[in-house]
Amino acid sequence: MFIYLQHQEVDDIMNQQAQILKEEVKMMFQSSNPNIMQKLNFIDSIQRFGISYHFQKEINQALEQIHNTLTKDNTIISEDGNHHFLALLFQLLRQQGYQISSNVFNKFKNEQGNFNETLANNIQGLCSLYEAAHLRIDGDDVLEEAYDFSNTQLMSLANQLSPSLAAQINHYLRQPLNKSVLRFEARWWKQSNVMKKVPHARDRLVECYLWILAMSYKPEDSNGRMFAGKLSTVITLLDDAYDAYGTVEELELLTEAFKRWDIGLIGSLPLSMKVIFDTIVELSKEMELLTAHTGKSSLAVQHFKQAICNLAKAYMVEAKWCHKGYIPTYDEYKANGILTSCCPLLFTSMICLGEFATKDVLDWIFSDPKILQASSIIGRVMDDMASHKFEQQRVHVASSVECCMNQYGISEIEAYKLIRKDIEDYWKVINEEYLNSYNIPKSVLDCVANFARMSEFSYENRQDKFTNGELLKDDVSSLLLNPICLEECK
Repeated sequence: MFIYLQHQEVDDIMNQQAQILKEEVKMMFQSSNPNIMQKLNFIDSIQRFGISYHFQKEINQALEQIHNTLTKDNTIISEDGNHHFLALLFQLLRQQGYQISSNVFNKFKNEQGNFNETLANNIQGLCSLYEAAHLRIDGDDVLEEAYDFSNTQLMSLANQLSPSLAAQINHYLRQPLNKSVLRFEARWWKQSNVMKKVPHARDRLVECYLWILAMSYKPEDSNGRMFAGKLSTVITLLDDAYDAYGTVEELELLTEAFKRWDIGLIGSLPLSMKVIFDTIVELSKEMELLTAHTGKSSLAVQHFKQAICNLAKAYMVEAKWCHKGYIPTYDEYKANGILTSCCPLLFTSMICLGEFATKDVLDWIFSDPKILQASSIIGRVMDDMASHKFEQQRVHVASSVECCMNQYGISEIEAYKLIRKDIEDYWKVINEEYLNSYNIPKSVLDCVANFARMSEFSYENRQDKFTNGELLKDDVSSLLLNPICLEECK
């Protein structure tokens, strides 16, 4: 009891300190300082710390004022020649959803139409240009050039500068802001006793929760996080059942049970499959309870069940491919991979338990919006590139890598390059959907795009951090165990 009270007292003190700091930051937004550069850097810092949701109203007002002052017909009209300023201005406004023209970057070019080599001596300007280039959409040719130029220059600089500066540049190159995760209930898992009932169970609770936390870290989404965290641990078992531990006949019966949501169909299945099915049914009942006070239980549970059914059918497609030894085309694989990425299911679950669980938003999710397709495919193929060598050591469905190699007659390395280019094109789709999805709240778009961002983090350099939990150890400690000392923030 003493330890609990002591912990509660520390929490209360930290909450008080945090509230004081929040008020100080809000006062800074109200400052009459006319320096727009300082305002842009200030907003950028808040967003990079992952705390912008505390100040969204203030940020919206500040960027609207800046947009009205420095743009005309969505074109930046500032005469300022500072490369960092122009790139950051473009980045923040486009991130905010303004359809800002990328033509401003023509100012960075010389008379021959090439980017000025003098930029190579401007590290801050190069980094800002590199960040801005990651917000390109289809047709942003000048940003394609900006990406190639800034990437080449920064890689060159990283080999010439001091270790500390080189480390910062390498971080920019590995994790540009637009592709980064801004922040990094074991009790339920242990009490469910799934590990003993399902022999092939992988204990991936921490890794699963980290994925969900990446999708939305806001306090008001805690119910959605806890639910989706539980769900994702069970889905890893379902994935394994379809991948390796069920016969085609058993899996067809399991799939039919999910289609009908009928527990009576699983009587002849192995115990492990019964446990997985029962656990998912219990989760649907939990969702009903969690949404009862909103009056949206029927809507939420209906869409949750449909998302589960869609995933089971997609897993069944892969199981049949594997059984027949069939290697699909790359496009055929990706179409099915949208569902097997699990992004649509996890996204649906998070939304069902959040403030935007409306019929319009849920119908939008099930209309297969481009941003959901793109984020799902990024997750699917990045997972494949990191894990396919291990998975192909046993009988396993062909991954996107094998599909590319087989369809185009190319080597593994060439397949990696083709898929990486595909990923960059899907990021353009995500960026464009932010600009065009007028009727969908930005936090909903963030949630689905964060799945792609977490994929970039988890499968960076074709390393599978999800399967090899040791690779996540430092990140988990930094995010969940080691609090930020507020005294050091002052």
